[in-house]
Amino acid sequence: MSAYGFAHLRSRRNHPDVIEYLQRIQATLDPFAGRFVIHGPPTEVVEGAWPGSMVLIEFPGLDEARAWYGSPAYQAIVHLRTDHIEGDLVLIEGVAPAYDPAVRARTLQAG
Repeated sequence: MSAYGFAHLRSRRNHPDVIEYLQRIQATLDPFAGRFVIHGPPTEVVEGAWPGSMVLIEFPGLDEARAWYGSPAYQAIVHLRTDHIEGDLVLIEGVAPAYDPAVRARTLQAG
């Protein structure tokens, strides 16, 4: 089942380190079959407020997402982003293609 690295970046700066990070990140994703699905603006906010931007990277599974984040190649560059951009990054497993939210509602209701 697909898994995702989701980042909510609350501040953005075009610092030279961030540019270098962007130039190098794909090479860290390739061994884990990671690919960008969403990468920053524009964002159309239709409910509430959304300060910042978002990044969504898809992986074949949670094992690959964890392995990418912990890899020496990614750990060597992550500071280029985190030193200059405030944000959060979570790894999360996706849902199956046949996912039915009504089933989840029944499970929650039964509680």
